[in-house]
Amino acid sequence: MLKAEDINLTDWGFWKEPHDVRHDAFRTLREQPDLPLYPEPEVLFVEPGPGYYALTRHADVVEASRRPQDFCSGRGAISITDVPGDMHEYFGSMISMDDPRHAKIRRIVSRAFSPRMIQRFEDKVQAVAGELAAGLAGGPGTGDVVAEIAARLPLKIICDMMGIGAEHYGTVLDATNVILAGNDPEFVPSDDPEQWATALITAGQSLQDLVQDLGRRRREEPTDDLVSALVNANIDGESLTDQELGSFFILLVVAGNETTRNAIAHALHLFTVHTDQREALLADFDGRIAGAVEEIVRYVSPVIWMRRTATRDTTLNDHEIKEGDKLLLYYWSANRDETVFTDPAKFDILRETNPHVGFGGPGPHFCLGAHLARREITVMLRELFTRYPGIRAGEPERLESNFINGIKRMPYRLS
Repeated sequence: MLKAEDINLTDWGFWKEPHDVRHDAFRTLREQPDLPLYPEPEVLFVEPGPGYYALTRHADVVEASRRPQDFCSGRGAISITDVPGDMHEYFGSMISMDDPRHAKIRRIVSRAFSPRMIQRFEDKVQAVAGELAAGLAGGPGTGDVVAEIAARLPLKIICDMMGIGAEHYGTVLDATNVILAGNDPEFVPSDDPEQWATALITAGQSLQDLVQDLGRRRREEPTDDLVSALVNANIDGESLTDQELGSFFILLVVAGNETTRNAIAHALHLFTVHTDQREALLADFDGRIAGAVEEIVRYVSPVIWMRRTATRDTTLNDHEIKEGDKLLLYYWSANRDETVFTDPAKFDILRETNPHVGFGGPGPHFCLGAHLARREITVMLRELFTRYPGIRAGEPERLESNFINGIKRMPYRLS
């Protein structure tokens, strides 16, 4: 086991270590009385700041999440270094905002997610998952879980929700892969900072252009899709600008596509490795799937961390915090906290209590799409295990990232 002084969460080498090595390291950090401070990474055109504190314990992550007035998101939620504020909102939208602007955007977006539209989404999830699962029967019986199953479901749901045609699916998928590529050389030129920045901005702009063009058309000729609802929503005289619409779309496709697809892919791997849990689920699928989904999200933690910044001198569970201090909330570690979860390293779908933070901690930034994500995972697993109870996943090829616990490819076999 690594000693605390040998652990450097900024070092990309750490994130290339096997999962069990990283989990052991975070267990060591949870046992330390003080919050560890790490140097900031070097980013193109940005001077590294004074460093960031790693919140690894469940109690600290929850406490920071529920106090947005003390630990804000607007100075950077998805980056460690202080890049310009418009870049935060460009890629992060609501998760990189604070009230009152955050509340404005969330009000408009929440109004667009009407009960009727949510029901349409849920019906669509069932139809698409059924089509994908049925389509496997006509194939060779083997293939790639991510490309054929896990990535296709959330991608189609989100694009159909927004009113984006199938001819643009490839553009959306490629752009989200780049935005959340981390340091993976398959998607970004990690050895050339200028090319890396160019690739990131180009990917974001392609999504902005796509939805802004659609938004302008929907203002003139609205239909029953989500873009129409968003651009024509007016609450107390407020509506979304083209920039806000584009940034929200980036958030929606990145968060809704990448995280859900990784949860589904991880789930098939988990139920292949943990045969006892597979048997337990199949013995009473309807009675146990809700708990299974929560356990998948806890165990996997698709989003590894989010950042907060202290707005004033304060304390966090007896830790002294100064104004301007950066805090990384490591959901990946909090979800394995031994003081909260019994035998946290065990994948247990029958876990009685599961206060995980896989969708974020409590507070205004709890995942807006958590309900839809749960629905997608539930329906996809039901379709797969009903049609192919013998389906098995092979060894995953993992994304090289310190932000997303991603799977790029993973083979499957139907029997």
